[in-house]
Amino acid sequence: MMVRTEVIRKRLNKLDEYLGILHGLKKYSLEEFLSDPEHYGSVERFLQLAIETTTDIGSRIIADLGLGEVNWYSDIAATLADKGYISIELREKWIRMVGFRNILVHDYLEVDLKIVYDVLQNRLEDLEELKKVFASFL
Repeated sequence: MMVRTEVIRKRLNKLDEYLGILHGLKKYSLEEFLSDPEHYGSVERFLQLAIETTTDIGSRIIADLGLGEVNWYSDIAATLADKGYISIELREKWIRMVGFRNILVHDYLEVDLKIVYDVLQNRLEDLEELKKVFASFL
């Protein structure tokens, strides 16, 4: 079995687009970020889309390679780690990303904007790390 590279490439291009937008939004100070709903709303949405793109790519790889069944987003990271495609450390980062995405989507009234800002400023490299893993399937 092999992965359908055109499907992965298309999603990687979207991930690149989202990461480019997020990197551009890093320019704002915490005060500018917190005071402007367009800034923090954009960051929340593009983080959500970027994380969803990683789970989409991961589940596609698992399906294409016949690596197992996915019932929860966390299964994607666990399966790819169990099969040796990602490190345990990256698995844990990815599971935390998925948890963060769930907060953005389902607990949006409780989102701590300072945490969103911290993720923007300090955690985009986790998404970049996943992007490199996915690119290795092309």
